[in-house]
Amino acid sequence: MVFKKISQNHSLAKAISDIAWRMLVNATQSKAAYAGSEVVLVDPRNTYQVCSGCGVLVQKEMSEKIHICPGCDLAMDRDLNAALDTLRLGL
Repeated sequence: MVFKKISQNHSLAKAISDIAWRMLVNATQSKAAYAGSEVVLVDPRNTYQVCSGCGVLVQKEMSEKIHICPGCDLAMDRDLNAALDTLRLGL
């Protein structure tokens, strides 16, 4: 019952989500530091639209599942392209 009321209050639900996300990031950073590694946060905006091959912004709808770049003719799954672009940003 309480959760239902919280989820209906958009501001409160967003705040709780933000706190949960921050707690996950902190726990991950702590584990990585203990293992001698590092966590790099990357802004995910447009990672599914930027070509991982040549860096050109290829506008597409979220319903499009295949990334096809007119600049370098790269064709791959949209999610794989986003993962490669995110990796590039993190490095």
